Amino acid sequence: MADLDALRARWTHALEGARTPDEGPDPIPYAENLLARWQEPQRHYHTLTHLTSVLDHIDVLEKHAGDPDVVRLAAWFHDAVYLPDRSENEERSARLAERALAEAGVPEARTAEVARLVRLTVTHAPADDDHDGQVLCDADLAILAAPPSAYAAYTAAVREEYHFVPNDAFKEGRSAILRQLLDLPRLFRTPHGAAEWEATARYNLTAELELLASAGPTPG
Repeated sequence: MADLDALRARWTHALEGARTPDEGPDPIPYAENLLARWQEPQRHYHTLTHLTSVLDHIDVLEKHAGDPDVVRLAAWFHDAVYLPDRSENEERSARLAERALAEAGVPEARTAEVARLVRLTVTHAPADDDHDGQVLCDADLAILAAPPSAYAAYTAAVREEYHFVPNDAFKEGRSAILRQLLDLPRLFRTPHGAAEWEATARYNLTAELELLASAGPTPG
């Protein structure tokens, strides 16, 4: 179970770090709104556990970021709107960030940067000089380098979110995503991610792709 009090404190710390300290409205109502979103019933992977993991990995990668608190706010918003059968989740999440952070007293430039980072999670392809984007994307993809049991739990949770997709269609779509990831020259763009996570992630992705291939089509 996620530690809600700890998450509230982490939200408050990030928000206060991105705006003039002690100016603006109480951070807690914004935290409660986001926490409720991350606990919606259609979520099985994109849950508070995922949010906590992304925040934890941002802490690991913090030294590579130019504005770590902005990256943390982007983590809070990057899947704040999540419906598995919709394709515009990142855009709607970015727009939510633009509205909420402006109201919460975050300066315009930093609010815009949070929204940009959220939109970047569509492709996970930050530019070579986009250090904040690299940190967010690496933290979001760090699950790919999880130990085998955690990786298996991740893939099972993703399948549960897409329970409405028939097995053969899911295997085809998931396999295409795995191949796209494996075709990337680098999954992780920060020095830490490249050194510590890349090899394990490629092993996990390859093993999952082979497992999907060996399963074969579902009998008609």
